[in-house]
Amino acid sequence: MTTVDPENLPLLEALHSTPARRYLSTADIPDDIVRAILDAAIRGPSAGNGQFWAWIVVKDPQVKKQIAGWYREGWERHYGSRREQILAAPAGSPMSKTSFLAADHLATHLEEAPVWIFPVLLGAAKSTNPRLGSSIYGAVQQLILAARAHGIGATLTTLHIGHEADVRELLGLPEDALTMALIPLGYPAKGRWSQPKRRPLDEVVHFERFQTS
Repeated sequence: MTTVDPENLPLLEALHSTPARRYLSTADIPDDIVRAILDAAIRGPSAGNGQFWAWIVVKDPQVKKQIAGWYREGWERHYGSRREQILAAPAGSPMSKTSFLAADHLATHLEEAPVWIFPVLLGAAKSTNPRLGSSIYGAVQQLILAARAHGIGATLTTLHIGHEADVRELLGLPEDALTMALIPLGYPAKGRWSQPKRRPLDEVVHFERFQTS
């Protein structure tokens, strides 16, 4: 674990070098750092500044073990069952071999991450608004960037949602609440802070209106 100074990480450097980190160590994260990360997160935007959210910190091994089992069900249903197909796919496929293996590792070792954060929207369980996440995902990204500043890896995951009602009950959430992600935090055990690979800017940016050619 490398000592870092969160005050000296330039903003643009952080924005360009915060990939999803899925290989996480089991080393403990001090409570004051977890609080500092969350304090940065809640400075993020929320619709109308309503802040209809809650942030659930989970460290209990038994709670993590139960939810990790549900998460692995989601992983197997959506990705694990296609393991051979994904690993044999040609370069340029939607999920690379490297990404699959990292995500598979996370699914297998999820409960070993020392701290989990659940961003929760209150009163959102029955919403049909497709833009609901705009009320919290900006704050989630601030959480991930704040973790980066402290040398802590994170990734936004949602594969637990097949058991949303069970998770809600296990965490003691109100019936009208909705978990918007599961974010495991941990000091990186493998990999580096590097710029994620993305399609060239000119392929995805359009001026004035969408261009088809």
